[in-house]
Amino acid sequence: MIIDAHNHPDWHGHSLDRFIDNMDKYDIDKTWILSWECPEDEYDMNIRKVVTPAGVHNGPIPFERCISYIERAPERFILGYAPDPRKPDAIDKLDAAIEIYGVKVYGELKLRMMYDNPDALKMFRFCGEKGLPVIVHIDYEIDNEVKYPRPNYWYGGGIDAFERAVALCPETIFLGHAPGFWAHISGDGQYDNCHYPEGKVLKEGKVLALLEKYPNLYCDLSARSGINALERDPGFASEFLVNYQDRILYARDDFNNDLQEFLNELDLPEEVLKKIYSGNAQRLIC
Repeated sequence: MIIDAHNHPDWHGHSLDRFIDNMDKYDIDKTWILSWECPEDEYDMNIRKVVTPAGVHNGPIPFERCISYIERAPERFILGYAPDPRKPDAIDKLDAAIEIYGVKVYGELKLRMMYDNPDALKMFRFCGEKGLPVIVHIDYEIDNEVKYPRPNYWYGGGIDAFERAVALCPETIFLGHAPGFWAHISGDGQYDNCHYPEGKVLKEGKVLALLEKYPNLYCDLSARSGINALERDPGFASEFLVNYQDRILYARDDFNNDLQEFLNELDLPEEVLKKIYSGNAQRLIC
């Protein structure tokens, strides 16, 4: 069994039918289908090229589109929803969504705020009480070539703010994701000047230190950042995946098969692959 633990409705031009065809092509049984609620002034307008037109005025990836997928193909999707915790009704909205629609995951959280924001911590603790894993996107202030509308799009406040949240919410399961998380696989200091660092992994990376320190931290392998962290040093990748086999989830945030192909080439033990491909994801939402 294979579970894609991170993807979005209507993402990159994929309608429901095209989405399911893609899952079938790559033997993916289920997908965690996630919203992205974010104020219009906090995300790059270029994102409109890859999201549903319905998302323009209700966040880039509205929860309503996730519901639509679940209602039409309930056997193929696991429902995620991440209302902006800065909104006064956010916890009530999530609580209602759990009760009415069966939300199983809080994700994707991708906002220009520190993840140890007091409002965020309240939301994370609520998720812990409800048994919802929390998927966070982290990006650093790496400037683009333009000045307006923003020179960069940072999310989460970096690995230190994320660590404080993980430490302050020990009953909540967190999944680290995106360039600002995976760049810390290595201790080479490239995290704040390059989205996708290259070169051999230095084993004192912050991701490993956090995994050792916090049993409630897990890893989301999705997007280019996840596979980049592994491909830059395949020997290290094999060791990393075996050592943390109980806390790593296969995920895509895209529609290619690059990650599966890479994982299958590593000659990992079958029991390790089963955990990464589906076992860990199933355990988190049981």
